[in-house]
Amino acid sequence: MTPGRFITLEGGEGVGKSTNVDFVCDWLSARGIDVLRTREPGGTPRAEAIRALLLDPAPQEPLDETAELLLMFAARAQHLATKIRPALARGVWVVCDRFTDATFAYQGGGRGLDETRIATLESLVQDDLQPDLTLLLDMPVAAAQRRVERRGAARDRFERERQDFFTAVRESYLSRAAQAPARFAVIDADRELDAVQASIADHLATRSALWS
Repeated sequence: MTPGRFITLEGGEGVGKSTNVDFVCDWLSARGIDVLRTREPGGTPRAEAIRALLLDPAPQEPLDETAELLLMFAARAQHLATKIRPALARGVWVVCDRFTDATFAYQGGGRGLDETRIATLESLVQDDLQPDLTLLLDMPVAAAQRRVERRGAARDRFERERQDFFTAVRESYLSRAAQAPARFAVIDADRELDAVQASIADHLATRSALWS
């Protein structure tokens, strides 16, 4: 059986990942492709429990940065073992809201943790598994923050970070995209949704044709 393809969507808060994960899944399903939608951190019951720890502001006990990093990879190890790898082995295409690029961007760029340590954990947990395509939704931080504010929902621990944190996250994402242009497609998310999704569809069509 031909293994499935692994597609990830990345970007900072407010860029529209969740909406566009749905769009990607619908686009693939409309073409007869068996698709699994998932997210990180999370994706399985145990990994979702770790997600709850990571997102909880819990001001009475700030989360240590190294503990945060290890929790990210603990959730990812569980996610890969019980959901992502089995699906890919069955020929299912997996569409994931964030993956390890987010760890390099948030814990590496935003927190300033040593990227060699992140890379060591990446190798341990993933072996040689990498996404086949990463759609990076990019827009200016201030504009993305205004979108988050318009939601009116309570902010999680990451969404409460300062603007300079998200600026570093964005810069890290763009740096990774520049280093791996064959895997990344950078999408200008600071546009009307129809225009954003038209760009996504173009990239999906191009990559699907190459993979067929």
